[in-house]
Amino acid sequence: MPDDRRGQRRIAWAARLGALFVRAIGATWRFHVTHDAEVKRLRDEGPVIFALWHGELLPLLYYHRGQGVAILVSEHADGEIIARIAQRLGYSTVRGSTSRGAARALLGLARVLEDGGDVAVTPDGPRGPAKSFAAGALVVAHRSGAPVICASASVSRAWRLGSWDRFLIPKPFARVRVAYADPLLVDGATPRDAEAFVDRAKASMAAAEERARG
Repeated sequence: MPDDRRGQRRIAWAARLGALFVRAIGATWRFHVTHDAEVKRLRDEGPVIFALWHGELLPLLYYHRGQGVAILVSEHADGEIIARIAQRLGYSTVRGSTSRGAARALLGLARVLEDGGDVAVTPDGPRGPAKSFAAGALVVAHRSGAPVICASASVSRAWRLGSWDRFLIPKPFARVRVAYADPLLVDGATPRDAEAFVDRAKASMAAAEERARG
């Protein structure tokens, strides 16, 4: 029990410091956003599913802070820290991933969408391989009818971690260019048909990346 309490305290402190760091460094970033008119229109009409690569999570997490988006966060140990940081930035969280707690995670995302809320997923997280598109978000899109909007961010100056996803941390006063692909609607007779949209989803992510690069 004492070890559990110490572990919880470490997580709590890491989350507090992490949120402070993100807010402090994020306040210096200069954002340029492109291809977002359609995104705004769709969000006014109903819920959407944002999809982004795990390595680009940080600048997009900061940009969409305080908008009430629900994000899918893994149940691994580092996921708890990420979840608490996200909550401090104004997000709600759904726990699980394609590799752990998948069924519960997909159900949780579907419920948020049914209640009219937007969700965000990293289809290559939490363990990769980088830029592989797991079909879970597409299954949720099929069930809910919500469009999938792929998002990307390019940065003028950044640190890259040595992790599997080459996690991106924009440096202070970096220019961050955020872009979105055209919405992707997932249809078909059954949820299994959603898997046929994986290649289209990967192409949509590539389009968002190209737009972000300008």
